[in-house]
Amino acid sequence: MKTSLQSRASAPDLDPAAVPHPAGVSYAVRTDARESVTVGDGAAAFTVRVSSRAAWNRIWRLDAYRAALAFVRGEFDVEGDLVAAVRAWSHQPRHARLASSLFSLAARLKPERWWQSRTTAQRNIAFHYDRSNEFYRMFLDRRMVYSCAYFERPDMTLEEAQEAKLDLICRKLDLGSADTLLDVGCGWGAMVTWAVERFGARAAGCTLSQQQYDAAVRLIGERGLRNRASVELRDYRDMPGRFTKIASVGMVEHVGRARLREYFRALADSLDDHGLLLNHGIARPSTLREDAESHFLQRRVFPGGELVSIGEMIGAAEQAGFEALDVENLRPHYALTCGAWVERLRANEDACTQLVGRETYRTWLLYLAASAASFADGSTEVFQLLLAKRGDASRRRLSRRYAYTVNE
Repeated sequence: MKTSLQSRASAPDLDPAAVPHPAGVSYAVRTDARESVTVGDGAAAFTVRVSSRAAWNRIWRLDAYRAALAFVRGEFDVEGDLVAAVRAWSHQPRHARLASSLFSLAARLKPERWWQSRTTAQRNIAFHYDRSNEFYRMFLDRRMVYSCAYFERPDMTLEEAQEAKLDLICRKLDLGSADTLLDVGCGWGAMVTWAVERFGARAAGCTLSQQQYDAAVRLIGERGLRNRASVELRDYRDMPGRFTKIASVGMVEHVGRARLREYFRALADSLDDHGLLLNHGIARPSTLREDAESHFLQRRVFPGGELVSIGEMIGAAEQAGFEALDVENLRPHYALTCGAWVERLRANEDACTQLVGRETYRTWLLYLAASAASFADGSTEVFQLLLAKRGDASRRRLSRRYAYTVNE
């Protein structure tokens, strides 16, 4: 380990022995008194700025949850690669293992994990999505797609990758002009309008977010699609009618383990007997459990949210009468997506702070950086799961080639 120290003569140096050094990471710590220490070989990937040596000695010993709160409150800042900084913080001191165990136990004991009213579900959705449409516009693509993009090439722009994702979902659903599509948790209307304009389908969406609903209705009107597209401010369990195709993108994370069967059964009731369901959602490997990071997300970002494994998803779907036709892990794509969102948030810091306040801005910045790190490292995954009801398979394609070949 190479350590260089630079300080004013009147100020004591930071103790390099007190600075954690994750393997392969070089970074710097600087105080307001211009004390500094650089740890590791090569150029620093990021710089941690703190008020004093005493503040740093306290902060670096915190577990991930308390460190996250300290960052949100502005007790320290990070310049440079925030995703690398989050990774470095994952090398926690020994006592953090106990804290993670306690957070896991606390999550299992939460009443909402087992019971959640529709009023609570709506309140949880509003907490996250009704911050400000303008705030989300600051870091999302022009269509405001708030889920994993699909980078067919690593040099694609976020706009191109999100359109590629919308297209991929519609192709996997084998969507056509004779279809009626339900978009569960439709966000700001991107999937609904894409399905109508690009594939000629009729499409309906539902959301519990008032601000998303208002924006989606406005978008449909502006694009002249009211005769083929609609959005309801309604719980997905209350959507009337049946549909030949259903897309649920970024919705299952809000359902929770105890309600997975109910979720898939409700979608089965809304789906035509020969229809297809595309469930796109974040999952957690079955070998991992809730930790301090999960606790921060559930308390500060996604109240009521819970990640399950892909095995649990498929099991619940099967119990609802579905069979899995195709499973695709898009984990690397979400790492790229979250990284792009972090860059856009940082580029619009002043505007975001004016829209939602400094703590909310820093909360979203940290959660997206942590998400980019966890998707890159494999501690979080995201799957597209194509499902059909068990029974007659005469209307199904015999290969998946159609989903990956444009204009077939």
